[in-house]
Parts: sequence; structure tokens; C-alpha cells
Amino acid sequence: MSNLLVQALVNGVIIGLLYLLMAVGFTLVFGVMRIVNFAHGQFYMVGAFATYVLMAHWEWPFLAAMLGAFVVTAAVGWVVEWVVLKPFRHDELNGMIATIGVAMILQSAALLVFGPDSQIMPQVAEGVFRLGSAIVPASRLYVAVCSVIILACLYVFLIHTRQGKALRAAVQDMEIAMAQGVRAKFMYPLGFSIGVGLAAIAGALMAPLFSVSPFIGSTPLLKAFIVVILGGLGSIPGAALASLLLGIIESVASSFISNSVAEILIFVLVMGILVVRPAGLLGKAEA
Repeated sequence: MSNLLVQALVNGVIIGLLYLLMAVGFTLVFGVMRIVNFAHGQFYMVGAFATYVLMAHWEWPFLAAMLGAFVVTAAVGWVVEWVVLKPFRHDELNGMIATIGVAMILQSAALLVFGPDSQIMPQVAEGVFRLGSAIVPASRLYVAVCSVIILACLYVFLIHTRQGKALRAAVQDMEIAMAQGVRAKFMYPLGFSIGVGLAAIAGALMAPLFSVSPFIGSTPLLKAFIVVILGGLGSIPGAALASLLLGIIESVASSFISNSVAEILIFVLVMGILVVRPAGLLGKAEA
């Protein structure tokens, strides 16, 4: 029993790190543009397919394929923001509707190109590691390490670079940021492209653990939305806490009970926390 619990906790932390990548990207897009990006899951899918093509067909190493997936998806995100979402920068409702259209286009394009069948990714690492009493496949540990490195790079960018500081200011309050000289016309596509790029990295990291298909974006989008609401809208530390909590609860409940019960527990947890703390775990209540 104890060994199984440790195993479930380790798996939960790994899954939680991937949820965090999705949630941080989701938060960046919402913070800058004030729209809920319903295409976020499809950009996750684009990242997974880009990694699959670069590894399986072009024989790129995994790290290079993941970087390539980020660049490709971020570029697509920049074009989507500039061409599709630019007219709705101050129209939140129609902007959200536009992202639904983008999601349908991306999923339909993937269906046309790859078909409905699932594709199997090459393994990124072989063997297993022992962490105490838990046995972790090398591929999962590899994914966890990559997630931590990506999050650390994002932290350095946001805290220590000029554009990162400008992006943080835009997330907190675009009008005040503009008054301080931040160029909103640049922040909108930058925030959107980085946000969907993080979703693509999550898809790239998840792809070797599971299969890749045009329909894989729905569940990660739902989990990212849960994490953002649970952690506190706009709070990255809250998203980190909520991601780990969600991943651990999901893994432990699935290991000891069932996947269906795990889903029920997650939503019971969300509703219970929001009753006690409507702004989320680390969110700030509006005055």
C-alpha cells in the first residue's frame, strides 16, 4: 500500500508539472488579452503533432523537436492573434467566440492531414529509475526534468528581461503599463504566442507518454481551466499550487479507486474551495 501511494504521488507531481505548463500559458493569454482562449487545447495538440512529425519522420532528437514545436506553434499563435484576434482586442465576448473558431479550424486541419487514428510517439528515454520505493520510467522522469527547466526559463524571462517585465506589467494592468511606455500592440501577440507556445511544449512533453491524435486537446484545456480557477485567476503561484494538488489527487484517486471517482473528487474539490475562497487559493478578491 505504501509503495503504491509513493508511486501515485510521484506520478501526480509529474502530471501536475504538465498541467502547470498549460495553466501558465492559459493565464498569460487571459492576463494580456482578457479572453478565455478556447483554442488552447488545440495548440497543445499542434505542439504534440509537431513533435511527432519532427521525431518520427525527420528523426530529430526529442529536445530539438520540442524546441521546434514551440517555435512553430508560437509563430502560428502570433499569426492567429494578428490576423484573427486583433479586431477583438477590446471585445472580450467576440474574442472568445473567435477562439472557438480557431479551435475548430486547427482540429479539422489535423484531421485532414493526419486522420482520426492515434499516432504513437517514439520513446524519449528507456529504462527505469528508483526514487525511494517508487519506480519511475525514465521517460516520465525525463519529462518532469524538462518541465522544471522550461518553467525555470520562463521565470528568468519574466523576472529578469525587459520584455518579460513589460509582459508582467501588461498582465497586471494593460492601461497602467501603456502609461509607463509599454507597447500594447507588441504585448498582445507576444503574450498570446508565448502562452500557446507553452501549451505546445506541454503537448510535446505529454506526447511520448500517451498517443497523439486530433482530439487530445479537450482534456488538457479543461484541466488548465480548472487549475487557473482553483489557483486564482491571474495568479501564477496559485496555478503552481493548484496544478500539483490536482495532479496528486487525480493520480492517487485513480490508483486506489477509479478514474471516474478521481474526476468527481476534482470537481468536488474545486467547488468546495471556491465556496470558502471565491477568488481561488492565492487569488486576490476584487475590491
